[in-house]
Amino acid sequence: MKYKNRVIALGFFDGMHIGHSALIWRVLDISEQTGLVPSVITFDTHPRNLLNTEEVILINSPEDRAGLIHRVFGIDDIIFLHFDKATAQMPWDEFVRHLIDEFGARHLVAGFDFRFGMAGQGNSALLKQKCSALGIGCDIIPEVTLDNIRSSSTHVRGLIEAGDIERANAFLGHPHVLTDVVRFGYRLGRQLGTPTINMCFAQGVLIPAFGVYATKVYLEDGSEHIGVTNIGVRPTVNDSELVTAETHILSYQGNLYGHQVRIEFYTWLRAERKFEDIDALKAQIQIDCQAAMDYFTQKGRKKDL
Repeated sequence: MKYKNRVIALGFFDGMHIGHSALIWRVLDISEQTGLVPSVITFDTHPRNLLNTEEVILINSPEDRAGLIHRVFGIDDIIFLHFDKATAQMPWDEFVRHLIDEFGARHLVAGFDFRFGMAGQGNSALLKQKCSALGIGCDIIPEVTLDNIRSSSTHVRGLIEAGDIERANAFLGHPHVLTDVVRFGYRLGRQLGTPTINMCFAQGVLIPAFGVYATKVYLEDGSEHIGVTNIGVRPTVNDSELVTAETHILSYQGNLYGHQVRIEFYTWLRAERKFEDIDALKAQIQIDCQAAMDYFTQKGRKKDL
C-alpha cells in the first residue's frame, strides 16, 4: 500500500452526504496546494455492526460508496480497511502511526465527531494533537447543516426509509444510488409491453420505502436513460416476499441480463399497491412513465432558468 505521500480523508462515509463532501473537498484543496495524493480511507464493515448487537443498515454498498467518491470527486485512491476485532482493539495513537507508516499519511482530514481506536477512545481533538506531535497536517471539519438540521447518515437513512427521496438527495448532494447486476425476473413486463430489469439490494443495505420512483438509469456503455423503478414485492403478480428494484427503461430496447446497471433515484411517484388485474397494472405503468417524463422535463426547465 505504501507508495506515495497522501492527504487522507478518514471516515465511514455511508451515503456520502454533504457533511462527508466537506471533508473530501478539503482533501482536494490540500492536494492541489501540496501535491499530496488525494485519498480516502474507510472500512468494509461498519464498526457498530461488529461491536454492537444492533445492526446498522447501510445507505450504500461499499461498491457504491467507492463509485460515488470517484464519480463526484474524481478520487481514484480509495482504500477499504478490513474492520475486525484486531482493528477494534488497536489503540487510537497506534492507528495514527499505522496511517503514517503503512499509507504514507502526511495530512489527515476528519469530521468533528470522528471516533477511532479501541473503545472509541480517539477523537478529533486527540487526532489533531497527535498529528501535530508527529509533524503531519490535520484538519477537522465542523458540523455541516442544511436548513438548521445536521447532515448525518442517520438523518438521510430516515428520509430514504420514508420515501422522501428529494429531501434525502438534498442532504446527500447527489441522487441516492443503487448499482447491481441485472438478474432474471418473471418477464411479465415484456408481456405488458414495458420490459423491465430486475435488481436486488445487497444484504445489510437500506431498502427505500416501497413504491414507484422516477429514476435515471446508467448503462455500462455510459448511456443515460429515464426510468420508472418499483421498489417492493410486486403484489399484483407475485406472492413472494423477495424485495426487488424493478425498472422500466423508457425508450430503450436491448438485453441487459448479466450487465451492471446504476439506478439513481430522483422522486417518489406513488405507493406500491395491488391492482385488480393485469390491465389495470398496465394502464398505471403508462401513467407512471408519463409522470417520470414530466418530472425530468420540469427539472430540466428549472435548470435552464
